[in-house]
Amino acid sequence: MSTPTPPYEPLTYERQVQYANHEQGSKKQRRRRGGAGIIVGAGVVALIAGAAGGAVGYTAAKSQAPGLTIASSTAASTSVAAAGSIAAVAAAVQPAVVQLNVGNGEAGGTGSGFVISDDGYIVTNNHVTGAGGEIEVTFSDGKTATGKLVGANPGYDIAVVKVDRTGLATVPLGESAALLVGDTVIAVGSPLGLQGTVTTGIVSALNRPVTAGGEGETAFINAIQTDAAINPGNSGGPLVNGAGAVIGVNSAIASMATGAGQPGSIGLGFAIPIDVVKRITNELIKTGTSKTPIVGVQLNMTFEGPGAKVAEVTAGGPAAAAGLRVDDIVTKVNGSLITDPTSMIVTVRSFAPGDTVELTVTRDGEAFTVPVTLEASKAKE
Repeated sequence: MSTPTPPYEPLTYERQVQYANHEQGSKKQRRRRGGAGIIVGAGVVALIAGAAGGAVGYTAAKSQAPGLTIASSTAASTSVAAAGSIAAVAAAVQPAVVQLNVGNGEAGGTGSGFVISDDGYIVTNNHVTGAGGEIEVTFSDGKTATGKLVGANPGYDIAVVKVDRTGLATVPLGESAALLVGDTVIAVGSPLGLQGTVTTGIVSALNRPVTAGGEGETAFINAIQTDAAINPGNSGGPLVNGAGAVIGVNSAIASMATGAGQPGSIGLGFAIPIDVVKRITNELIKTGTSKTPIVGVQLNMTFEGPGAKVAEVTAGGPAAAAGLRVDDIVTKVNGSLITDPTSMIVTVRSFAPGDTVELTVTRDGEAFTVPVTLEASKAKE
């Protein structure tokens, strides 16, 4: 008896900053493996994140992406965008969106970012700046400046870059907590090095657990899912609402697991909620580092759920103080359903150190709730 063909190919979510050394794709990205790297539908979807990342080579991004033929038009436009339209939002946001070319010798990568203060602070993804080397920032008017890395938190995939300029256009920061599934959203960035590209869609889902693994540390994101087209090079760029306020930082896309070629948009993009980004960026700007909240347990990452199973309780930590034990299963955090270990990690990371959350726990078949005050991780993020 033959096995029927599955209705879809497995999906992968891959952090993919591509480096160029005169040839696109000359340096392949290593995939980080382990229990934490598998999220949605274990065994069906593998996680690749940050494919929105600086995924076009530095050389290509400074001109035009390889394989693209772009015809120019000399027709002048006198159209005026209607107030409240996508065109009006794009016109307001684009001046604050930048392209980041990050290079180290002949190798480099391209990503996006956005200006949050008129004196030059720029938010982007850690996986955009993580390659190291010189950071060249290109503004919407074509002017460039050298950027300096202020700080980064790989666990959240957030970085802040500073340029020595004043009077810059900025974009307002909104509230991701106010989002509803179905809300209109707009992505702006430099996919394939095409600076100032605007795409639009809706919020497809909220609180989607996504892990982003690459050559560096795995990031855990309680993501906003959108069908707005997000492609390599969009990473670090803003996802804005209909009022033109940033509600997320584009970070990852899902891609069919064909194993060949550069992934592109299939309508499954993921952004880091701005409410989390604001806390991280404020800490990075003030201190150069940021804090990650912890419960004080190690989870069994092979446990398939439902829930997250405790493998170890850290002595003296918040969980120990709350009376958690090995083999306890956490099923909810502040009422949010926990389906697997990854969903618990991303849910906890949506809070801040010092916050008190209520855990719903199952022990020996009996359910109970317990308050836990989150601490800051002492480990390097």
